[in-house]
Amino acid sequence: MTVNFQYVGVDKSDTLSVFTEKKLEKLSNKYEFLISASVHFKKDEKEPINGKICNIELSLPGPRIFATSNERNFEVSVRETINDLERQLKKRKQVYKAH
Repeated sequence: MTVNFQYVGVDKSDTLSVFTEKKLEKLSNKYEFLISASVHFKKDEKEPINGKICNIELSLPGPRIFATSNERNFEVSVRETINDLERQLKKRKQVYKAH
């Protein structure tokens, strides 16, 4: 699975990229039908406590899957977003099993 990163208003972080790739690799190993992932990191200046936003869009057969989360730091935001994506992937896998 290919992973594309985009940092919007945030400095590029290699450690954050590696952390996110490891989490996405676990998803890719579990759900072999994943094609690619597009990851966007943003900072919301209007929220002083939270405001670290992670958007992930997964490309797979059928409609794309998208999740976002807004947390106090990017690592927590990545974990929450991937948990949301995994819930959606479980539902999608059930559809594949039914057909």
